[in-house]
Amino acid sequence: MHSLLYALYLIVVPIVVMRLGSRWRWIERISPMTVLYIIGLLVANFTHFSAAEKVGDITDLFNTVAVPTAIPLMLMSCNLKGWSVGKAVKVFLCGLVSVLACCIIGYFIFRDPDNPTRFAQVSAVTTGLYTGGIPNVGAISQAVGISNELYLYITSYDLIVTGLYLVFVIFAGKVVFRRLLPPQNTTIQQINNPTTQQPNLSTDSQINISTFQRLNISTILKELWLPFLLTAVIVGVSVLVSTLFSPAGKRNMTLLILTLTTLSIAASLLPGIRRRNTKADSEGRQPYSFECGLYCVYLFCFAIANSCDVREMDLSGSLDVLYYLGFVIFGSLTLQVILAKVMKIDGDSVLVSSISLINSPPFVPMVAALLGNKDIIVLGITVGLLGYMLGNYMGIGIFHLLTSLG
Repeated sequence: MHSLLYALYLIVVPIVVMRLGSRWRWIERISPMTVLYIIGLLVANFTHFSAAEKVGDITDLFNTVAVPTAIPLMLMSCNLKGWSVGKAVKVFLCGLVSVLACCIIGYFIFRDPDNPTRFAQVSAVTTGLYTGGIPNVGAISQAVGISNELYLYITSYDLIVTGLYLVFVIFAGKVVFRRLLPPQNTTIQQINNPTTQQPNLSTDSQINISTFQRLNISTILKELWLPFLLTAVIVGVSVLVSTLFSPAGKRNMTLLILTLTTLSIAASLLPGIRRRNTKADSEGRQPYSFECGLYCVYLFCFAIANSCDVREMDLSGSLDVLYYLGFVIFGSLTLQVILAKVMKIDGDSVLVSSISLINSPPFVPMVAALLGNKDIIVLGITVGLLGYMLGNYMGIGIFHLLTSLG
C-alpha cells in the first residue's frame, strides 16, 4: 500500500506544481523544477515517507522510464536548423580539457607520496567518469586494477559531490552561467511567443506550462497520438539494440542514448511531426509532445530529489578521495568557464555540456527545461556521447601518464 501511495505521490506532485506554475508567476519564474527539488529534499530528509522498503525500486523504475521517454518527446519538437557539429566539438573540447587538467593537478595535490599508484588509479577512474560516465568506469577499473574497496569509495563519494553540483545547477546555474558568459548566438525560440519575440537571455524565460488548460481532451489526444506512438517505437528499438549488442545481455547506455537520439532526430523530420511543430509555432506555444517530455523530466528530477537522504550517507573512510572529486568537479567547472570566456562560448552551451559530462547525458533534458531552451538538447547529448566514446581512452591514458610521472 505504501509503495502505491509513493508512486502516486511521484506522479501527481509534478502535475500539481506545473498547474500552479500557470497561476502563480513566482513558480514559473524560479522554475517548477526548483520547487519540485525543494519538496523532494524536504520529504527525503525530514520524513520517512521516501525511506520505506521497496521505495528505492519505485524510484529506479521511474528514473529508468522517464529519461528514455523524455528524450524522443523533446527532441521531436526541436529546431535543428541552427545546430552545428563544429560547435558541439568545440564545446566538448573545452569541457574535456578542463576535466583532464583538474584530474592531473588534483593528483599532485591529494596523492600519497608513499603510494602514488593508488591515486593514479583514482585519477584514471575519475577521468573516465567525468569525461564519459558510469559505462566507462567498469572497464577502466579493470584495466588499472583498482580494489573493490577503493572503487566503492569513488562511486559513493561521486553520488555526494555530483548531488551537490546538481543542486548548484538547479538553484543557481542559469543565472551564474548567463551572467559570466555571452548569450547564445543561435536563435532560441522565445517560450511565450516563439514566432514574434526575440530571445532575452538576461531574464528568466521558463517554458509555458499552461497550454493544456486551453484545450479539450480530444484535441490533446489528436495532437499527441503520433508523437506517443513514435516514442514507444523509438524506446523499444533503442532498448532492443542496446541489449542485443552488449555482452551478457546487459544494457549498453552509450548505445541506448545514441540510438534514442538518432531515431528521435529522424522522427522530427517526418511530415506529420513537422506539421505539428509548425502549427505550434504559428500559435505561439510549445508542441504538446514537448510539454509531455517536460513532465517526464520533472518526474525524473522529483524522483532523484526524493532519494537524496543525507542521513544515509557515510562520509567516513578515504576522505582524500572525496576532496579530490570535489576539486575535479568544481575546479573543472571554473576552468571551463574561463576557457569558454576566451573561446566566446555561450553560457547555455557550457552549462549543458558540463552537466552532460559530469552527470551524464540523461540529465541534459532537465537542464534544457531549466534554461527554457529546448534547442540545446542535441548539443548536450552529442557532448555526452563524445565523452562516452573517448572516456576509456582518457582514463587509461591518464593512469599511464601519472604512473610514469610518479
